[in-house]
Amino acid sequence: MTNVDRESELALVSRLRAGDAEAFDVVYNQFNARLFNFLARLSRRRDVAEDLLEETWLRLVAQARRLRPDTRLAPWLFTVARNLYASYCRSRLVEDSHAAGLIGLWPFGSPRPTPFESTAANETERRLEAALAGLPVRYREALLLVAVEGLRPAEAADVCGVSSETMRQRLSRARAALASRMDPTVTPAVGWSKLARHEVT
Repeated sequence: MTNVDRESELALVSRLRAGDAEAFDVVYNQFNARLFNFLARLSRRRDVAEDLLEETWLRLVAQARRLRPDTRLAPWLFTVARNLYASYCRSRLVEDSHAAGLIGLWPFGSPRPTPFESTAANETERRLEAALAGLPVRYREALLLVAVEGLRPAEAADVCGVSSETMRQRLSRARAALASRMDPTVTPAVGWSKLARHEVT
């Protein structure tokens, strides 16, 4: 983020802290689609992503006046979204713990295609999405936060509540696991290249 961008962000945070509704609209327009795609790719269900997205924005409304003046909005919002998803998973685990034939934590299927599924226009991108969905959540979220959302590894580490070294290890293992799921004879598309080769230094 450039100095100008950071200055603009700090001014936006100040407006949020002051209860400026227009500032909320600016943040919403900047982050809504990004947060939805992050949650949809984590949960693999559109309805879950929509519910968690709404709750993320409600948390911002409720806590805006208590934001620190130096808050970085992207890490703050993605931390809230990730924590809400983790809470959802814990609640599902409790709900399902007494069900017969418990398969696992991950729900299957989706009532309708999510935006990222609809825009996977070629076979490589579709296979990339399938490979990404098959990764353990700790690897999937690391790639989504750093390679897709553009957070620095240190910021992604804060979002996930781990050390920077742990995040670097997760990113390395995530890229290796993703590569092993892709056919090496196929020329990577732009999205695949970004995920597989993103620098984390």
